[in-house]
Amino acid sequence: MPVSLFICPLCQSPLQPAADTWRCDGSLHPKQTAHPFDVARQGYVNLLPVQQKKSKAPGDSQQSIEARKRFLNAGHYQPLQTLICQKIRELLAKNDSVTEPTNEPIIKKNSKVVNWLDIGCGEGYYTQAMTQMGMDTLIAADISKPAVVELAKASKALGRLWYQQAKDSVTNETVKSAAIYPLVTSAAHLPLRTHSIKGISSIFSPILPEAFNEVLTVDGYLIIAKPDVGHLATMREALFDSVREHDSDKFLHELAPYFTLMGTERVSTEMTLSAADLADLMTMTPYAYRALNEKRQALLDSVETEPFATQAKFVIYILQKTVAE
Repeated sequence: MPVSLFICPLCQSPLQPAADTWRCDGSLHPKQTAHPFDVARQGYVNLLPVQQKKSKAPGDSQQSIEARKRFLNAGHYQPLQTLICQKIRELLAKNDSVTEPTNEPIIKKNSKVVNWLDIGCGEGYYTQAMTQMGMDTLIAADISKPAVVELAKASKALGRLWYQQAKDSVTNETVKSAAIYPLVTSAAHLPLRTHSIKGISSIFSPILPEAFNEVLTVDGYLIIAKPDVGHLATMREALFDSVREHDSDKFLHELAPYFTLMGTERVSTEMTLSAADLADLMTMTPYAYRALNEKRQALLDSVETEPFATQAKFVIYILQKTVAE
């Protein structure tokens, strides 16, 4: 773990992690002031200064997070999680001597440290699955404090935090998995050293080309997951009089100055949802506040008699940082 992987969000001086308090060395502060950041008992670190907040409680609410936990833990988006992990495994395998592709963890044959950033990680459904994909350090960042609290608690229970030694619950032997650093932070002001990150995953999260370009290594990777055309079509048709289709490719031109598109993957899954599942799905998406109350209630009432069928459709973009001429 490089000493200077993290930087202070207040003065950009090198920031040193520790189990109790992270401290910067103050070297870039005009008065050489060292700033402390306490590690919360759940295991996360808040690196979001008040001046970077646009509201008192930015990001997803506790209600939205709880709904997403229930929905995702029921396995409804499992195909997307599996495909994302498969793509990360393939990318990191390009840089390491590894075993043949299987569901087993990558066995690294060199000592080069691989740092990965999961931006907009939420409560960690995708993050936790990434820990066995071959990176050493997995930075889980989100602007929502309640979301990062949930991720940190789960990581701590699994022994995956940066200051823990993960052990198999059956054999009690050390397990090779990425060390998770749960951070409350702004995606636009990443507290990371320039060119220190091998890969970034952005799953239904903001796309910030310049910020991503700055922290990625010269040959770094970017994986983006977005809703595809036709995603949750029957649900949206029931909730809105006019349905605007997802324009999943619209951000690619913004990335073009910094990244080269390596490939595009699509995955879809048929879902049959109970009223409780459907309520959670609406709560965890923007439809919770964009649809009229009467429309939402009418849809939920209709599901009380028979399950609701819809299709989740996703598109994944795999990009690599363009090497400057």
